[in-house]
Amino acid sequence: MKQSATRDRLIQAGMALIAEHGYNATGINTVLKAAAVPKGSFYHYFSSKEDFGLAVIDATAEGYTARLEAMLADSDVPALQRLQHYFAAGRADMVDCDHARGCLIGNLGQELSGHSARFRDRLDQVLSGWERLLADCLRDGQTRSEIRTDLDPDALASFILSGWEGALIRAKTVKSVAPLERFETVLLDCLRPS
Repeated sequence: MKQSATRDRLIQAGMALIAEHGYNATGINTVLKAAAVPKGSFYHYFSSKEDFGLAVIDATAEGYTARLEAMLADSDVPALQRLQHYFAAGRADMVDCDHARGCLIGNLGQELSGHSARFRDRLDQVLSGWERLLADCLRDGQTRSEIRTDLDPDALASFILSGWEGALIRAKTVKSVAPLERFETVLLDCLRPS
């Protein structure tokens, strides 16, 4: 139990530091210090910094995927409203961190996809899972005539996730949620049936 708690502290510290500074700029000693874990303990829990990075990705994905499922899979709520909840949560997260972090998975995709097949594959698995949740929500909305039916829900989900990740980067750049608001407004207008 104590080992698991220490490992979790390292991962939580890593999530915060990597979200703020990036993977390459976050050293192991910085993580150990932030987690209040003695030097030398790191390699007891992780065989390498890459294994640690993968654990950070897994922990981030697990928490965020559960959050997405709660927002997007609630069939008692109209599909467009579920999407609005998703976008509102993203805006709130961006405000909470003063536009400093954005999406850790998206940030790592930009930083690491060209350097490590293990990172690239794992990040793709996470993003593909999020696309499936979006596609299921869109499909449900189409079944209920809440969303245009002439759009492929899988392609649309990929487009939404890619566009949203881009809007998050832009929001970080301008330190404003305005790009997120513009993305949502245009998208929702395009999704509504005529």
